[in-house]
Amino acid sequence: MSISLDIYIRLSLVMFFEYAVWGAWAPVLAARLLGPLKMSGKQTGWIYTTLPLACIVSPLLAGQLADRYLNLEWILAGAHLIAAILMFVAVRQKTFGTLFLAMLGWSFCYAATMPLVNAALFTHAPAASGKVFIWAPVAWALVGYSLSGWRMLRKAESDGTDAMMLAAVLGLVTAGCCLFLPSTPPANTGGDAIQQAFGMLKQPDFLLFIVTSLCVAGTMQFYFLGSGQYMMNRGISGKAIPGAMAMAQAAQAIATWYALDWAIGHLGFQWTLVIGSGSWMLLYMIYAATAPRPILVISQALHGLAYVMFMITTQVYAGKIAPEGLGGSMQGLIFAATTGVGLFLGTQLAGFAMDKYSVNGKFQWPKIWAFPLVITLAGTLVFATLFKDNSPKKLAEKPAAVAEGK
Repeated sequence: MSISLDIYIRLSLVMFFEYAVWGAWAPVLAARLLGPLKMSGKQTGWIYTTLPLACIVSPLLAGQLADRYLNLEWILAGAHLIAAILMFVAVRQKTFGTLFLAMLGWSFCYAATMPLVNAALFTHAPAASGKVFIWAPVAWALVGYSLSGWRMLRKAESDGTDAMMLAAVLGLVTAGCCLFLPSTPPANTGGDAIQQAFGMLKQPDFLLFIVTSLCVAGTMQFYFLGSGQYMMNRGISGKAIPGAMAMAQAAQAIATWYALDWAIGHLGFQWTLVIGSGSWMLLYMIYAATAPRPILVISQALHGLAYVMFMITTQVYAGKIAPEGLGGSMQGLIFAATTGVGLFLGTQLAGFAMDKYSVNGKFQWPKIWAFPLVITLAGTLVFATLFKDNSPKKLAEKPAAVAEGK
């Protein structure tokens, strides 16, 4: 890595806690909403919609602020501090309306931080970003296993508040770590950064990339909303579910370290995205086929592989083609498309499917999983046949973000 150990540690700590906060509650909150709080699939969908809604707006605004007005690290620290306070508020809410408002406020703050962590990485350590990204899945996995361990020690099923409290505490820690990031002042290159980033959509390949990516990314909400309840319905203990789902992050960590650099460098963005979308397609195929429980647990690794080869690859791609001085805004654009519009539409579709295919309180899971299966199949075919991007060769002349991180 062509980066000092000091800078690497600072960036890695922020990357670790950034995703530990999200990973503390996202995989398991649906079980609290559908279980102890007795919310409907539609209401659960709306709670999970808060982050996608925020990601449509907050990443773009945060990118504009970082590219034109304020130091990036100040924005990160302030947003995480306010988000942590709001999560403490959310822990105590038991009705749909109050919990929705608390999570919406948390999401607007947290969504502003997601693209800026990447922007800091691509600014200060482009040659080592693969080795910094590794801490995101490690954090998610450790949080999942820690939560499972805590619940097993208590020898009781949890009502889900432990996950939210953990997210709030981790948010405070993240805010402190952000203050120690390398100074990243705004570039101030002139013009409206958001408008310039949206100008990239005039390029046909990039437009196709954005539209297809948001559709495929949206299927993650089926995974997050449905997997926990699906596993319990298949006879897997609720205490074991966080650990089982954390297998995805273990696989993500391995794939980030060993496979991502090779895939982008040798296969290019097109086929790396095909692998990512295809991995989700295979996961939903296993879900829809009602595979045996051991295969169901092992298949969680496919989500981790898909996240690396698809979601992280979209972020690396946006970082590499970002015009000078628009790093934050380009990361904001890709997050707005995938984690924003994509997950918003995915949440609505998942909530609709879970309500439509629920009979006497029992979900008809094969029919529910057919939705993301068809979408990921279509996305995989689009990337394999229509996305004819040559940017890996052209971008090899520019500083590489992950391909050089060896």
